[in-house]
Amino acid sequence: MPRSLRAGDAGDMPSQTMHTHAPPGPRPVLSGADLAKDYGRTTALHHASLVVDRGESVAVMGPSGSGKSTLLYCLSGVVKPDGGEVLFSGVRVDELSDARRADLRRSDFGFVFQFPGLLPELSAAENVALPLMLDGVGRRDAVARARELFPTLGLEGLERRRPGELSGGEAQRVGIARALVLDPAVVFADEPTGSLDTHTGDEVMSLLVSTVRDRRSALVLVTHDERVAERCDRIVRVVDGRTLTEPKEVR
Repeated sequence: MPRSLRAGDAGDMPSQTMHTHAPPGPRPVLSGADLAKDYGRTTALHHASLVVDRGESVAVMGPSGSGKSTLLYCLSGVVKPDGGEVLFSGVRVDELSDARRADLRRSDFGFVFQFPGLLPELSAAENVALPLMLDGVGRRDAVARARELFPTLGLEGLERRRPGELSGGEAQRVGIARALVLDPAVVFADEPTGSLDTHTGDEVMSLLVSTVRDRRSALVLVTHDERVAERCDRIVRVVDGRTLTEPKEVR
């Protein structure tokens, strides 16, 4: 059961966030089955399916406009699909209210984007600590917990620096730390190396995949770069809104 939801409660958003990850088991942590999404007259997804196990990294590839980012947005609860179903730890994400999906994204999912979007007035450690503070942790404790991630991601010594004082690769690693600080069950990454040079992108991807795997989170990564995709456990290709590679059976 997602830690943001009470067991058996499909009603309004709970007054207090639960922090109980579902234990690892044979069921996938995340699945999307027969997903469809239209934007006006444009079909973005059509019978797309994907299953992700805990600890697994999956790269989603496809040409521009293929629907790969829409698939990520549907799986992560950013948008509701027009058809099909999304299951996270046994909960129908597509049936939740907007408020419940927002709570789920905040507490159980982590997000890494092409540009990290760090707040310029905060230090690197404070940026990483933001999700903790939004979750009710006091500032001092939140920053202390955030700092624990810095050595893992090669950021030791950069805790007090402002975003303007960081290189592109350093800033992206701070963004990864922010995505991981609440120990999410699933990390969604949309072109996380798109703004980086090849060498820096390789370093960032290596850290992202290894750190997510070590923490037993799942990773769903959208990319157009074969080099990036090959670092994941599995590649799923999306063309014209359909997943071309055979997905695992949705359980």
